[in-house]
Amino acid sequence: MRARVDEVVFDCADPQGLARFWGRLLDAEPVARNAEWSYVDPPEMPRLAFQRVPEPKSTKNRVHLDLLAGDIPTATAEAVRLGAVAVGELVTNPYGQFQVLTDPEGNEFCFVSGH
Repeated sequence: MRARVDEVVFDCADPQGLARFWGRLLDAEPVARNAEWSYVDPPEMPRLAFQRVPEPKSTKNRVHLDLLAGDIPTATAEAVRLGAVAVGELVTNPYGQFQVLTDPEGNEFCFVSGH
């Protein structure tokens, strides 16, 4: 059986707020289907959807997005301006660089360069 990623769904407290954040970060228009479900369709990426859940985030993500960024410090500064939080310092290793961040609800993601 073959399948493809249709969308990545984030559990959250504020679907519309997260859709606005990710929409600004990824140059995509946020869509609020209703108070419980919002999404963005970033160019050349699967849909990112946000569904309201009653419980808060309590532990580290088991899955996170790696976003390719040519200039990680500039991308990080812009994400922080939009409401993200940088976690730790820029990491450089033999495969490239990455910066860990969290979105406004604490979901981890990384800006990366290289592979």
